[in-house]
Order: sequence, then structure tokens, then C-alpha cells
Amino acid sequence: MEPHGRNLRSAKIGRRLFTLASVAVALSGCGPANRSEGTGSTAASTVAAPVTDAPAKPPTATLPAALRPLPDPQAAGSSLPPETRRPPRPAPSRLPAAPTRGRIVADFTGKAPGTWGLHVPGTAANLTGGGRTIALTFDCCGGPGGNGVDQELIDTLQRTGTRATFFLNFRWIQANPGVAKSLAENPLFEIGNHGTKHIPLSVCGRSAYGIQGTASAAEVYDEVMVNQAALHRLTGKPARYFRPGTAYLDEVSAAIVRELGLIPVSFSINGDGGATYPAPVVFGEVAAAKPGDIIIAHANQPGGGTAAGVAQALTALQAAGLRPGRLNLK
Repeated sequence: MEPHGRNLRSAKIGRRLFTLASVAVALSGCGPANRSEGTGSTAASTVAAPVTDAPAKPPTATLPAALRPLPDPQAAGSSLPPETRRPPRPAPSRLPAAPTRGRIVADFTGKAPGTWGLHVPGTAANLTGGGRTIALTFDCCGGPGGNGVDQELIDTLQRTGTRATFFLNFRWIQANPGVAKSLAENPLFEIGNHGTKHIPLSVCGRSAYGIQGTASAAEVYDEVMVNQAALHRLTGKPARYFRPGTAYLDEVSAAIVRELGLIPVSFSINGDGGATYPAPVVFGEVAAAKPGDIIIAHANQPGGGTAAGVAQALTALQAAGLRPGRLNLK
């Protein structure tokens, strides 16, 4: 227990601090705090409008010495020692330098592709490096009919500690900013680029599954880099991998993707048939994986059989000694 005399001294100090605080409040003309909260789907902060009728701030000299503000440690001529000053704020992260749109147009316009499909020169369809690792990749396609979230699938991967790669489309990110942020912040998952409009990647307007692809090198650039910038804002780092909408591309487009600093990714196992397979078929396809396989499935169709099929297949993969891991591509 504290001695009685110390209690008396504490009481006097408390009254003195209360008096000083009351003086400060009276001098500063404090009113209700103004606060603004962002409620939109973007990550941009909302700035409160300035209050123009606030009372003038009294000169610092009129405040009691104990309540005078400390000098700004960043200000020129600050009297605070260097070791107590705040470190300078780091410069905002920037997207690593890549060829400009004009450079891509100049370098690739007029180049005629010779191949078109899911597997063309320059794409990666299997892991490198050996071992008993496979890759589970899930496309989040976006757009009409594709903006859903298969939360059951995400929860299963989280609960079982399963690594996976999510290829996010620009439109899906806009429709699901909170989920996209959660995926980006989860250390189990890596984030790939699934394009801006979710269309095939072509330099001459080829189509796949009835979906019109890009028609020039300039459009290839836009399909890749608009979403690349969005993913950089989301994750704070550049995406390393790109998968076009429908996964179709030609080898000139694949070369453009690599020139832009990304690796175009295909697959070796179609796990859910574009989110059309029932759970037993998904289980059979995924469980049949061999070391080095890249499995494609979807995380934007919660009504499909993907979540249940993958959940069952994870047990079979474990029994076979296969470990889902990150993409390891060159």
C-alpha cells in the first residue's frame, strides 16, 4: 500500500494537471471533432473539408509552459537531437519500370503470330525445379455472371493451410474490393494478373469461346497493364504472372507479356472445366495431379462444384505426397 503522504502529493499533482488542462481547453476553443470515413469501393482516403469558422489558434506564448507544443522535429533548425527525430517518410511505392505503350507498339506491330491456343511458345504450363509440388490456381474472372466469390473454397484453403494462386481480373477487383484485399494480405496466397477486360490475348483479333480478343499490340498492352497497375495498388508489389481471359493467346502476345515483365501462365490440368464440372468430376481431375502440374479452377462461381471437389481432392493429394505450393516459373 502507498504511504499516506504520497497519496496527498498525487492528489495535488492531479488537481494541478486538471487546472492546466482546463486552461488549455478554454484557450483553444475546442469543439466536436470533424471526421470523415470512406465508404466507397476504392482504397482512396476521404479528406474532410476545411472548417472556415474555427476560432483563431492562440499564440503559443499564452499557453502554460507545461502545455506548449514541442517543436516539429522535422522542421529546419529543430533543437531536438537527431536521434529523437522522426525518420523521413519513405517514398511512395511505384510500379517497376516497364516498356511504354509506344515502345510495345513500335516493337511488335506487324509481327504475325504463327500459333494460337492454350499452349504457345513463351507460356508456362508446368512448374520448374522438380520436387513433389503442384500449383493450385484459381481464376476470378469478373464481368457479367463472373463477379461471385466462392467463400467456401477460400475458407477450405485457409482452414487446411493450402497455398494457392488467385488470378484476379480488374472487374472482379472492382466488384469485390474487400475480398481482393483479404486475398492479397493472406500469406498463403499469391496474386496473379487475369487481365483488364478478361479477353483472349491476340495481336490480330482472334476469338475463343465466342469472346473477341485484343486486336493489336496496343490493346494487348492495355489488357495487361491497366490491371497490373490496379494489382500494384492492391498488393504493393508487381504481379509476376499473367493469365489471359479464357487462357488463350498467341506467341506474339506471349512475347509482349514477357517484355512487360510478367510470365504468361497456362495449365496442365483443367480442374473444373470453367466452373462447370460437378464436385465428383472436380475431385477426379484435381486428385489425378502429378508433380509439377499447374491446375486451373475458378473462385468466382460459388454455385459450382469447385469448392466441394477441391476439398475432397486435398486429402487425396496429401495421401499421394503432393504439396500445393507457389508458382515457380521462369
